[in-house]
Amino acid sequence: MSAESTPEPGTPGEAGTTSGAADRSGPDGRGGQEGWRGPRHRKQRAGRRKGLLIAAWSAAGVLVLGGTGAGYLYFELNGNIKSVDIDQALGTARPTKVDNGSENILVLGSDTRSGTNKKLGGGADDGSARSDTAMVVHVYEGHKRASVVSIPRDTLVDRPACTDTKGVTHDAASDVMFNSAYSTGGAACAVKTVEAISGIRMDHYLEVDFAGFEKLIDELGGVEITTTKAIDDPDSHLKLDAGTHTLTGDQALGLVRTRHGVGDGSDLGRIQLQQAFVKALVDQVKHVGLLTGGTRLYDLADTATKAVTTDSDLGSLNSLMSFASGLQGIGAADMTMVTMPVRYDPSNLNRVLVSEAKAEQVWTALRNDRPVPKAATEGNASGEAAGVVASS
Repeated sequence: MSAESTPEPGTPGEAGTTSGAADRSGPDGRGGQEGWRGPRHRKQRAGRRKGLLIAAWSAAGVLVLGGTGAGYLYFELNGNIKSVDIDQALGTARPTKVDNGSENILVLGSDTRSGTNKKLGGGADDGSARSDTAMVVHVYEGHKRASVVSIPRDTLVDRPACTDTKGVTHDAASDVMFNSAYSTGGAACAVKTVEAISGIRMDHYLEVDFAGFEKLIDELGGVEITTTKAIDDPDSHLKLDAGTHTLTGDQALGLVRTRHGVGDGSDLGRIQLQQAFVKALVDQVKHVGLLTGGTRLYDLADTATKAVTTDSDLGSLNSLMSFASGLQGIGAADMTMVTMPVRYDPSNLNRVLVSEAKAEQVWTALRNDRPVPKAATEGNASGEAAGVVASS
């Protein structure tokens, strides 16, 4: 498959994002939660259960660099990787795989309320896990370009019945928040819900948690960004003046979780910050191989393999290395970042609804390995943090 067959992206780099929602919201979606009160000037209840930006390249790209050890080093890294058998859990009632040379990966950021993540995320250790960030990464034929579609966690959807990886069946539910799929049935139910929304089969699954994300950024030596406005958010413990910064892991985690520090305080604004940060992160990962060697490479690989949970097809070091090798040619300039088109829910402005016609344009384009049409990204609910963060 030639690089020439790869389509050019059809939207500007930071195309539209979606609406805000309350931080402390249950899986039923419409409960009277305290949160922002409309498209502008939303206020959130204090607390640190924030979204976590994850990108396939942040972990998988580092795995390629670090996965060069032999003997016991190889087996130690291989043993770090956690995987779930999504194919077995979901069976055959799934969208048909389109054999056009493309790949679709569901990337989740998980907020597990226990262990090290309890310290990072705040709140009670109730033993539960939540998905605060979800991205469908579509890698085009030729593996030279990608489109990344963020799915707002507060989107009200019809969640299909699903069976989790422990064999427990969960009933379907209507008009519930998208992130309830993960908290209800874990990775398998999250994949099932995304496939129901998009009509696209997910070829792979990749999940990273709070603690792994923070440590990975530190192992990379930080990520350099430029802010066009000051960001000050006591909830996420982030304070940055306008200018260029090399973010530590703690600062990076604060940036991708912040809602109050800049813009309108919505989840959509946070998504805009996340989409800008991932481009900076991708470029950082691409340059690591030129600057590091030996022990540091192993440390990066050790951190990355401990941080990720994958589908069973990627559940070995060799598989992850092969997968990551296929992504190495994709840089920030080769990525189109969009958000699934949504509109505000008129009965509860803390929630958003899928804009069906425009969303279908997005999913149809990806099913056919084509660019996302610009018209699908215009006129949707969006935040007010576009342009605040850029790669340096």
